[in-house]
Amino acid sequence: MSDLYYDPWHVDIDIDPYPTYRRLRDEAPVYRNDEHGFWGLSRYADVDAALKDTTRLSSAKGDILEVVMTDPVMPPGIFINEDPPLHTIHRAIVARAFTPKKMRAIEDKIRAFCVACLDPLVGGDRFDFVEDLGAELPMRTIGMLAGIPNSEQPAVREHANEVLRNEAGKPMAIAKDRYFTGEMFGEYIEWRENNPSDDLITELLNVEFEDETGTVRKLTKQELTVFLAVVAGAGVETTGRLFGWMGKVLAEHPDQRKELTSTPTLIPSAIEELLRYEPPGPHVARYVATGDVTFHGVVVPEGSPLLLMLASANRDERQFQNADRFDIHRKPGGHLTFGRGAHFCVGAPLARLEGRVALEEVLKRWPEWDIDMSCARRSRTSTVRGWDSMPAVIR
Repeated sequence: MSDLYYDPWHVDIDIDPYPTYRRLRDEAPVYRNDEHGFWGLSRYADVDAALKDTTRLSSAKGDILEVVMTDPVMPPGIFINEDPPLHTIHRAIVARAFTPKKMRAIEDKIRAFCVACLDPLVGGDRFDFVEDLGAELPMRTIGMLAGIPNSEQPAVREHANEVLRNEAGKPMAIAKDRYFTGEMFGEYIEWRENNPSDDLITELLNVEFEDETGTVRKLTKQELTVFLAVVAGAGVETTGRLFGWMGKVLAEHPDQRKELTSTPTLIPSAIEELLRYEPPGPHVARYVATGDVTFHGVVVPEGSPLLLMLASANRDERQFQNADRFDIHRKPGGHLTFGRGAHFCVGAPLARLEGRVALEEVLKRWPEWDIDMSCARRSRTSTVRGWDSMPAVIR
């Protein structure tokens, strides 16, 4: 009887899951958790193939393991929980907000947000990568993009944070009949209908598209509400966790941090390596929809929830040389943190932009810091892995 055990809610494993991931890749690349009733893939090649396989592996029951296992009533408009062709139609609408041209246009504003977060802290002896930066910058950026008033943005952040929390060691509770309503955005949408502006809500209110029935129409109020909830939740919560890892990992690699300070052109590749090394979203789930699937001779039955371990794939030595080593000179690309194929993260350009600008601005002010791990606080969520607080002591 093997002592190999993994589930994403296990508190002790989650502190450092990488030794367990390594054992899974070596001993059980197709893993079955009998206690919770799900299957898991941990090797890069398998996760990569599964992410691209929208025919047999469906997102229609969700992309979070607890959601897939609960199989709730899924409201229309959660485009990350749709399969092509519906997903393709809805995704194209949202992707308008994240084009390279739009990203270039907002870089100065993101930098101004970043400066506003950091400048008041200059001269002090410490600052917090999460509380002072990760909790603020993504919230302000999404608020600006969506057209959510400044005074309401903290409520959006708190909601995004709260819905992903789980009790330590247990799966997140999912309401089967009331999943992901996005209702808090209803009033913003109504307000924007009467007060149009240059923002995502106004753009989505007016966009016309051809739906899956061939009908040219505008988004329904419910679709629009859920769209915004998806964009805001992903943009605030996952990107926010990136900043905690930025502070911790670079403190642990002072030589590479020093190199980034002297050669800022390396910062984009450092962000890519950070995303590979400690992905804020460590896994996604799928549902085996059309017949049994087989990996390495192991049959995963139709109807099974399947966990795709992105964080494990990112450390697979079959794909990456010295995979457990953080290396800002690693050739960028290849990691699966943003997914692959049809469901590749639509907000990836924005996350990369925020990460790059934030690291540039931090290093300008504080080229050296230590982390006070005695005061660092982990986030209690299985879906997004990271920190609620990552205090840096300025040297």
